[in-house]
Amino acid sequence: MKRTRIKMCGLTRPQDVLAAVAAGADAIGFVFYPPSPRAVSIAQARELCALLPPFVTSVGLFVNESAEQVREVLAAVPLGLLQFHGEEDAAYCASFGRPWMKAARVRAGFDLVNYAARFPGTAGLLVDAWVEGYGGGGEVFDWSLLPEHFPVPLVLAGGLTPENVAGAVRTVKPWAVDVSSGVEAAKGIKDRTLMEAFVAGVREADG
Repeated sequence: MKRTRIKMCGLTRPQDVLAAVAAGADAIGFVFYPPSPRAVSIAQARELCALLPPFVTSVGLFVNESAEQVREVLAAVPLGLLQFHGEEDAAYCASFGRPWMKAARVRAGFDLVNYAARFPGTAGLLVDAWVEGYGGGGEVFDWSLLPEHFPVPLVLAGGLTPENVAGAVRTVKPWAVDVSSGVEAAKGIKDRTLMEAFVAGVREADG
């Protein structure tokens, strides 16, 4: 049986981290992008990471951050994976000595295979909706724009919810799915019931 991995992103509270892990999340994302309403401080992230059991990956999300600031975070927070959402190049992404993943904003005419080729060494490519600013804004994009065969693991994001994630997994067959606003009661505040329903939707699609 194929098992689609699940990342829940933008967590800010201990009770939400514990609930996400209990629901079955494989990875927990922490946002280090100050303009985001889901951003956490280094101290917050360190406290939240301490709650993660073995084999649940801590992911740090950065957008056009200075290398010095990323290193400051890494010195204090045990992140297992770095996720870059800005205009970072491959050399920058690889310079921190940690596994990393690059985000791509997809729209008609965007050559995703060519984009992926610019980031050798990436652990995967996160595909999101093309909106103004960074992050998908909770918007679903046209999944038919994704190539059937892809050179690296594909992480599907962009407007996923408990209601549509099963269809998304069946259609795209991604390595993993990434959810933030789709399991929230408010920005940065996750809802236990929605997280559980999201995981159930993924597992239903996995069969």
